[in-house]
Amino acid sequence: KYAMFNNYGQSFQEQRMQQLMEQKQMRDFMRMYTNLVARCFGDCVDDFTSSKLSEKELTCSKRCTLKNMKFNERLGQRFGEESTKLMEDQARMAQ
Repeated sequence: KYAMFNNYGQSFQEQRMQQLMEQKQMRDFMRMYTNLVARCFGDCVDDFTSSKLSEKELTCSKRCTLKNMKFNERLGQRFGEESTKLMEDQARMAQ
């Protein structure tokens, strides 16, 4: 069989795989964002008598957001480290 290629030398299968990965990344990002909003709103906002956040609520929201973003960044780093280590272990075992 002959593979069909686009202008960038990618086969249509590679192109489809890239699209699926991008969709998954977008879903993961949206899930993370939704969880962040729900968590920080639930933890920080408790006064519904005003349409504006109080100083306390604003400070809490900023801290919560920063904390969660740092956590997700660190989680991604650890995942990358563990993934790399696993791939190296598998390569050694294959030799």
